[in-house]
Amino acid sequence: MDLRKDGRQWNQLRNIVITRNICKYAIGSTIIEMGDTKVLCCVTIEDKVPPFLKGSGTGWLTAEYGMLPASTPERNQRTNSQSGRSQEIRRMIGRVLRSTINLKNLGERTIIIDCDVLQADGGTRTASINGAFCALVDALVQMKKRNILTLPILKDCIGAISVGIVNGNKYLDLNYYEDSMAQVDFNVVMNSKDEFVEIQGAAEGMFFTKSELDNLLEIAKTGIKEIIEIEKNILKNELQTLSGY
Repeated sequence: MDLRKDGRQWNQLRNIVITRNICKYAIGSTIIEMGDTKVLCCVTIEDKVPPFLKGSGTGWLTAEYGMLPASTPERNQRTNSQSGRSQEIRRMIGRVLRSTINLKNLGERTIIIDCDVLQADGGTRTASINGAFCALVDALVQMKKRNILTLPILKDCIGAISVGIVNGNKYLDLNYYEDSMAQVDFNVVMNSKDEFVEIQGAAEGMFFTKSELDNLLEIAKTGIKEIIEIEKNILKNELQTLSGY
């Protein structure tokens, strides 16, 4: 198979750079770069929970997602209301991150993770999830130091990546050019036990078979293993602290 337009192999991730603790007022923060996609992820804490959790002793985690005006070639308009796409993505980020922690051990507090796309070149939702997970880990360590949570709090690491079929070729980690041309594309989230957390996908302009789906998920799994290994390498001490052992 020929090299892709950006020079990568079909099963090769874009270069990943994670810069931690960059925002003074956030309890945890990262900038994640996956190729030319860059996302700022910041964590804040509120000492309250949604009404349906009041009196339960259980905490909550939610997320926000947005694209800054200069994150794309044509300026994004600032707006007070989120688009349907942004709402879908923020709900996905919240869901998958809630799966990683023991909410009962937070007490009645809400963790809020803001994911702001600084530069978009495909895979903004998967980059947001990976960056938000790292920011969340740092935030949980700070909460532990303040004695406002109970261990063990973290269930597992998670990683997210896109896969797709572009002109008949199966690719890992689609950039914008590939994503815009994909006949089939999926966003996949898994944990370190190779268990699925979430799968989003659809075909456009063609159908796909179960064997093609299985193949795409296997490709995604190899990429997610690499991502989780990166997370474990940079968060080794923090992950050990949060396991409670």
